[in-house]
Amino acid sequence: MDRKDFLPVSKADLLERGIEQLDFVFISGDAYVDHPSFGTAIISRVLEAHGFTVGIIAQPNWRDPESISVLGEPRLGFLVSAGNMDSMVNHYSVSKKRRKKDFYSPGGEMGKRPDYAAVVYANLIRRTYKKTPIILGGIEASLRRLAHYDYWSDKLKRSVLIDSGADLLIYGMGERSIVEIAEALQSGISVRDITFVRGTVYKSTIDPVGEDVIRLPAFDKISTSRELYAKSFYRQYQNTDPFTAKTLVEPYPADNLFVVQNPPQMPLSTEEMDDVYALPYARTYHPDYEPLGGIPAIEEVKFSLASCRGCFGACSFCALTFHQGRIIQTRSHESLLEEAKQMTQDPDFKGYIHDVGGPTANFRQPACKKQLQHGVCQNRQCLFPEPCPNMEVDHRDYVALLRKLRALPKVKKVFVRSGIRFDYLITDKDETFFRELVKYHVSGQLKVAPEHVSDGVLRMMGKPQNSVYRRFVKRYRELNEEMHLDQYLVPYLMSSHPGSTLQDAVRLAEYLRDLGYMPEQVQDFYPTPSTISTCMYYTGLDPRTMKPVYVARDPHEKAMQRALIQYRDPKNYELVTEALIKAGRRDLVGTDKKCLLRPRHGDLRFVQKTQTPPAKPGKAKRPGTPNSRKWASGKPQQSRPGAWSAKDKRGK
Repeated sequence: MDRKDFLPVSKADLLERGIEQLDFVFISGDAYVDHPSFGTAIISRVLEAHGFTVGIIAQPNWRDPESISVLGEPRLGFLVSAGNMDSMVNHYSVSKKRRKKDFYSPGGEMGKRPDYAAVVYANLIRRTYKKTPIILGGIEASLRRLAHYDYWSDKLKRSVLIDSGADLLIYGMGERSIVEIAEALQSGISVRDITFVRGTVYKSTIDPVGEDVIRLPAFDKISTSRELYAKSFYRQYQNTDPFTAKTLVEPYPADNLFVVQNPPQMPLSTEEMDDVYALPYARTYHPDYEPLGGIPAIEEVKFSLASCRGCFGACSFCALTFHQGRIIQTRSHESLLEEAKQMTQDPDFKGYIHDVGGPTANFRQPACKKQLQHGVCQNRQCLFPEPCPNMEVDHRDYVALLRKLRALPKVKKVFVRSGIRFDYLITDKDETFFRELVKYHVSGQLKVAPEHVSDGVLRMMGKPQNSVYRRFVKRYRELNEEMHLDQYLVPYLMSSHPGSTLQDAVRLAEYLRDLGYMPEQVQDFYPTPSTISTCMYYTGLDPRTMKPVYVARDPHEKAMQRALIQYRDPKNYELVTEALIKAGRRDLVGTDKKCLLRPRHGDLRFVQKTQTPPAKPGKAKRPGTPNSRKWASGKPQQSRPGAWSAKDKRGK
């Protein structure tokens, strides 16, 4: 790609384009990828489409104040984003160990952005430009817009707007908000007076009052009372719908400030979504990164289509309710087909569209008609604990879209790799989508997210009962057998979520034993900002009911729960043994086929438990051999990537 296909990133680019001063300079924690899967690209291209000039400073050296001056002072303001991920999630695993690779940096190199990047970048700008407006955005700012629990420092933190010294914060996706702000600044309105834009948060020395204003507890109060914080958080959670939300005010007495959150922006129409995705993106990373090995994150999205936004699934551990909201917004078939045709012209395209989806692939419409006029329900979910009787389950539009994409010239296969909401799918009385999903859109393995098997844990997660998943598995197996296909289910599972005890973790291990499956990857619950689950982790209370919740906070117990899911891995022997003893399940250590572990030779903890009568004459068979284990599909397990096979070693 030519440099001219990208937004300016250097003074030389400005000179070549005849730009003396940019309207906005965008500081990003990610490398510059001009693709609609990257927030920096979307916001910048939207501003450009409205006549504003934007330059990109990607991953500036936060130790050098000069690094944010390479494009000069912008006429209207600086835009700041930590990137497509919260910088702390980007940097650290749940065990708080430094990650080795950053997929949003050149060559995957780690260390190109600071911890708490939004705060660091904004403070860096303010050291040089005392009065230039600074506007925060992106996922990190969005989920830290009010007081929040910070897992990495293990304390409650103030709104990022205060710590950063920025003037305004945009939460959510931000296309409408940024244009309104830009036009207000263009008209001469001071950034301090831009207090009227939906989807924004601002600071004030005046306490707003009115019928549409909700006053949250002051920061000094929630800092000393976890119960009060849980109540405050749930009040915020109930005010994420653009139709019903009110203005939220969070006082900071020590700073003599009020942080004020305006109601969210209204959902984008299909036409507006189409316009956003039709902008002239280069659809790849900037050519400056080519000698450095490119940007790994592009590989996941280069040949994928984003068909929708929002999610009414509302899992407790997911921040989508706070960021994109629960109302589904979709692109038209024409828009998606046009983008797919562009993909087929790419010299690297091999005939495979890797995904057609969004937060949840099979959500292509609001849960019910009333949502587009009255918003979502404040005190009930669409799918949990049971599907709402008003919910309209309909896959016809998605089926029609996938059929059109499959029919495109040069397209060999269209995969669906975004999350499939299996409880929504199995509720649909019309099996057309389920059948076509199995027949055309699975790449050998379908990934789904039951997360756990214990109904008590699932209730804390906001997920359906395990019986719903079992019903889905049964039908998936039947359809594969009917179509003579050899396709598997790969379940995503989570350990040590609030509500999960060691006994619950053992039940999950027993389920995997019966399934004959050991996942290669396990997600240990990660307390990221602004989720119900994180609130439970910090407070020990379910904010929805204010009832106590068991929380595994001790890193060693978390390690045991995680190890139980991968109990066959020899390196987990000691952790699994300890967990079984603590859970009172010594019966699961032995040579019986129902046991999870065979005790190692000389392990005195199980001497009495493992004495067995002499073997009968005849051919010996090693207990627990893999030939009796089955996958979720009900077929014998094969030795294949990502699957446990007979060749894998077991603990002795």
